[in-house]
Amino acid sequence: MLLCYTIKAQSGRYSITNRSAIKNYENATSFYDNRKNDEALKELNKAIQKSPEFIEAYILKANIYVDKYDLESAIKEYYKSLKVNPTFFPNSYYILGNIEVGVGRYEDALRNYNTFLKMNGISSELKEKAHSKKISCEFAIKAIGDPVPFDPENLGSNINTEMDEYFPSITVDDSTLIFTRNRPFADNPDFYHEDFYLSKRSGNSWTKAVNAGYQLNTKGNEGVPNLSPDGKLLFFAACERPDGKGSCDIYYARWRNDKWTKPINLGFPINTGAWESQPSFSSDGRTLYFIRGRITGDGIREQDIYVSVISNEGKWSDPQKLPPNINTPGEEEFVYIHPDDQTIYFSSDGHTGMGNLDIYFSRRSINSEWDNPVNLGYPVNTYRDERGMLVGPKGKVAYIASDREGGFGGLDLYKFELPEIARPKQLSYVKGIVSDAETGGPLFATYEIIDLSTGKTIINNATDKYNGDFVACLTAGKNYSLNVSKEGYLFYSDHFSCENPADIRNAYNLDVKLNKAKEGGKVVLRNVFFDTNEFQLKETSYPELLKLISFLNSNKTARIEIGGHTDSTGDKIKNQELSKNRAKAVYEFLVQKGVKSERLEFKGFGDSSPIANNETLEGRALNRRTEFRIITL
Repeated sequence: MLLCYTIKAQSGRYSITNRSAIKNYENATSFYDNRKNDEALKELNKAIQKSPEFIEAYILKANIYVDKYDLESAIKEYYKSLKVNPTFFPNSYYILGNIEVGVGRYEDALRNYNTFLKMNGISSELKEKAHSKKISCEFAIKAIGDPVPFDPENLGSNINTEMDEYFPSITVDDSTLIFTRNRPFADNPDFYHEDFYLSKRSGNSWTKAVNAGYQLNTKGNEGVPNLSPDGKLLFFAACERPDGKGSCDIYYARWRNDKWTKPINLGFPINTGAWESQPSFSSDGRTLYFIRGRITGDGIREQDIYVSVISNEGKWSDPQKLPPNINTPGEEEFVYIHPDDQTIYFSSDGHTGMGNLDIYFSRRSINSEWDNPVNLGYPVNTYRDERGMLVGPKGKVAYIASDREGGFGGLDLYKFELPEIARPKQLSYVKGIVSDAETGGPLFATYEIIDLSTGKTIINNATDKYNGDFVACLTAGKNYSLNVSKEGYLFYSDHFSCENPADIRNAYNLDVKLNKAKEGGKVVLRNVFFDTNEFQLKETSYPELLKLISFLNSNKTARIEIGGHTDSTGDKIKNQELSKNRAKAVYEFLVQKGVKSERLEFKGFGDSSPIANNETLEGRALNRRTEFRIITL
């Protein structure tokens, strides 16, 4: 932010005594206050011609050139004022440094910040800001000397036009691109509005982008689209709509029957009388990141990243700011949570950087806190505003909007290879369909995916209401458990490994069939674990057993039998005893957690009830199991 002033000497008098020149200067300030900059410049030139040492006139000329975004001319005028008297207005060094950063003249800016910090009588607040900007200059000089790889490639004429294209979003299968285009009204080409456009991938290129349709686009402005990882939800921002809560609100639409439903305002507490925009929906299917801007009682604009989580009942939690190591007293914009659910990208002018808005990334640490942001470096970031970045689902390619030379006009969409350090964690995907075991009909059910290494629930979501399917993005190289439940049905459990990175087309596929809860019904507890020949429950079993407790709490009259089973290898007597002790361990855990003992029985079956062939490794693994059977319901 540039601080500019119309000033007088501290004594209340001007730096010169020429009354005619002062009259020209006062005429200029009047023109300036009324935004008549050209008239103001004429009066200032007359004043300077009459009195070449008129410091205030040089400074006001500089301010006008800043308003006209002629920063080089503004810099020249400030240097002229300092040449007359280097100490007349100490803040000039600070303002001059800010302007020089705005054109990438970091070494000159650093020199002026250092001079300013040595001045007497400067405010502690401005001194603190100057020190922060000095650090950014030092960072920028170092970053330019050690650039990161950056070779942006224009997405081509099927996407970009002479109009502005920006804010892209891509589905996790990398097949659909949606973005914003600022285009003129057909009946009034002097006025523009923002609409969404869609394109499909064809080999290594994109098809001709088409208007996303009347369901999404209106005569107003629609912007900042964000697709959920499965492509079935679209979040976006729209301003000044009749159902709006403030200047701009966040809306969502569903992809249903091959078209988008009518967008719905997310309502309170997401949308308020403030400015809400730039949504990014996490792959956990519950968490929404967005930007909220508001004016404080002191007239200061706050613009920060907020997060909210939707409950099983469809209610959004009160949005919370991300912590102070992410949000700053400056402005944060264009937050994007990658499908890995561990890496966020955002723009900010409040962190150490190249000046103005830079792009940063932060990773979620083991304790679920966000690490300190890292600047993506030069030349991804420059002295200009870098307004957000999309990282593709595989994490290697990123997308930005730029008006760089060689484009089709205005802002164009570009792609580039993301520096290694800034790439998200590698992903794998799991896809599934939940259906009724008897009828085969799709079911709307809730599902949980748990990281077996930590016991932490990674995803807690629901299947599609109409076709019972789900898609989940998971960090590669880990083992996971899956629990699926629906009222009136026995819950389902399974575990699987995402050892290697894989795109959605090579996803781990699950066919989940739920059985209705009835007497005699059985469930294999596939996520109850013991060490070999041991009967001490491993902690990774707890989430599964808590799911069993939830089932019992929902079916308060149910009585169950817990059964332990082994394969046919080894001594039969020992196997019988081991299976009994394992069933007992589950029984004791449930009682310890508050389940009444009269609702439970336990029994060891040894190898007497196989469900698979004991002649194979796979079969023996299936036979080594813990299950429960409903005695009464």
